[in-house]
Amino acid sequence: MIFDTFLIWFREFGADMAGMLASIIILAVYYAVHAARARKDPSYSVHLVNELARRKWVEGVMSDPDKAVLAVQTLRNFIMYPTLMVSTASLLIIGTLTLSGQAENIARSWHAINFVGSHSAGLWIIKVMCLLADFLVAFFAYAMSIRLANHVVFMLNIPKEAQDDNSVLSASHVANRLNQAGYLIAIGIRAFIFSIPLVFWLFGPIYLVLATVGVVVVLSHIDRI
Repeated sequence: MIFDTFLIWFREFGADMAGMLASIIILAVYYAVHAARARKDPSYSVHLVNELARRKWVEGVMSDPDKAVLAVQTLRNFIMYPTLMVSTASLLIIGTLTLSGQAENIARSWHAINFVGSHSAGLWIIKVMCLLADFLVAFFAYAMSIRLANHVVFMLNIPKEAQDDNSVLSASHVANRLNQAGYLIAIGIRAFIFSIPLVFWLFGPIYLVLATVGVVVVLSHIDRI
């Protein structure tokens, strides 16, 4: 009885689950290879180079009081990008919620080219929820990056005599804060990029895998110097 139930479930959802598993494996292998190469040569990864650049910038600004105005202007420009992307993520979240309410009507037309995947309305809702979760991750990542960058705005202008190598107001600590903001922005960008395969999954598991391969090809170019 249990085996028959599992067989029915596998026939209905097996292709979609296999497509999702294949996509996860492709991304995991890519990031494992990228991390291994970055450990051997830190200059290989654009993320590590950006981290070093932000750290050197903070150290240079905090060691020269004459750069205070430049620092504030640079951080203002830095904050403008995640602010725009927070608004974009909010609109995408609203659009995804609207999409979930029209599942029965849209699924029929979107599944016209779904040759091996399930046409179940329940699975459609799960796909939309995965897309919604992805945009929520982007929203919170960008929002938290703005929070950290706002902290750094005040820390950068701390007088040199108030800076201590072991203090939370030291250049090293401020650089860590700014790099955390940079990491969160990178997470937000990744969430937007990963939404591409999730959108294609709405059309079927084959397109999910193909879109994932395409994303990995693009990432292999933009993740390295």
